[in-house]
Amino acid sequence: MISRFSARPVVRRRRVVTLFAAAAVALSMSAAGDAQRGAAAGEGDRDGGGRGGRAAYAIALWGDLPYSDVQAMIGVPNLIADMNRHDLAFSVHDGDLKAGNGTPGSATPTICSDALYEQALGFFNALDAPAMLTPGDNDWTDCDRPSNGGFASLERLDHERRLFFATPFSLGRRRLRQDVQATPLCKGVNGFVPCLENRRWTVGGVTYLTLNIQGSCNNLCDTLPDADEYQWRNLANIAWMNDSFDQAIAVGSAAVMIVAQANPGWDQTDATRAPVRDPKTLVETDASPDGFHDFLIALRDRVIAFRRPVAYVHGDSHYFRVDKPFLDAAGRRLENFTRVETFGDNQANGTNDVHWLKVAVDPRSRDVFAFQPQIVPANRVAVANP
Repeated sequence: MISRFSARPVVRRRRVVTLFAAAAVALSMSAAGDAQRGAAAGEGDRDGGGRGGRAAYAIALWGDLPYSDVQAMIGVPNLIADMNRHDLAFSVHDGDLKAGNGTPGSATPTICSDALYEQALGFFNALDAPAMLTPGDNDWTDCDRPSNGGFASLERLDHERRLFFATPFSLGRRRLRQDVQATPLCKGVNGFVPCLENRRWTVGGVTYLTLNIQGSCNNLCDTLPDADEYQWRNLANIAWMNDSFDQAIAVGSAAVMIVAQANPGWDQTDATRAPVRDPKTLVETDASPDGFHDFLIALRDRVIAFRRPVAYVHGDSHYFRVDKPFLDAAGRRLENFTRVETFGDNQANGTNDVHWLKVAVDPRSRDVFAFQPQIVPANRVAVANP
């Protein structure tokens, strides 16, 4: 959501762009072939390629990357290599494939051109484990900014749906089959379309889902807000969340994890990084358009009724944290709810904060999720490796 520019000048490198784009496409094509062969061989089931029991496993969370040339060409490849050294059931990118504004003279794609999404596809398909994502505001709702190329936001979201979400499988060298929301419908350029980006899957007795919830007021503010688009997508998100909790209860899931882009704001304490709202009524109090209230009310009801652990994972405000900011209508903390914000760009410091979060998942444990930040050794900036 936040636009940042590197403090160092960026030099145009046409040959690097060509080589990098070619490498990304080659990685994508190679991994896609591997995935198709795996699917033909019977891999890619809905439960993590054979992790159908209740044994412990690990997943990876990341997002708001890359935001600069140095991140795209050095930081993210380092991060992917680091994730591939771990035995992961899957990874999820919680949105934003680029910075909030394009970088003039950049060597890698930084506006909402087709090349941006091809670069991202190469990253995801270079991951050994199944790779999931949810869209971010910087890669569709904010694409209508002149600094991003002045693209039509809905057309860019439709493009993402065709590129990343055309099948019921994840991305990555190994693939995982997911449930896909078909109704209610979201808006597209030429009318209503299935909300293909909203996904659900179960691994080891835990239910996971993605929701298309965006920063920048959830498409109710910024350059060309679209209240009608928001209204339909908001209804779809709430319906998919409710359906997913119903499914989790039906199959006896030990926990639920929701992954979305936006930091909706939870209380009055975080005005520099999120909307501020009354924690009891969940009404936004900062005079900005509130694209999250109805969703938060519905989420709170489901968290209370579910009683077991629920994690809401987001990016958007670029500040790694794990906390419990959600209160009920009486002001009591919801102890079974955990908010998780992944590492995100701080491009003024080069590769600073280009890291990921490992989650140890043990469905037999009391809290189910244990969060372990992974500082990528090659991306350390302030304190170098010993």
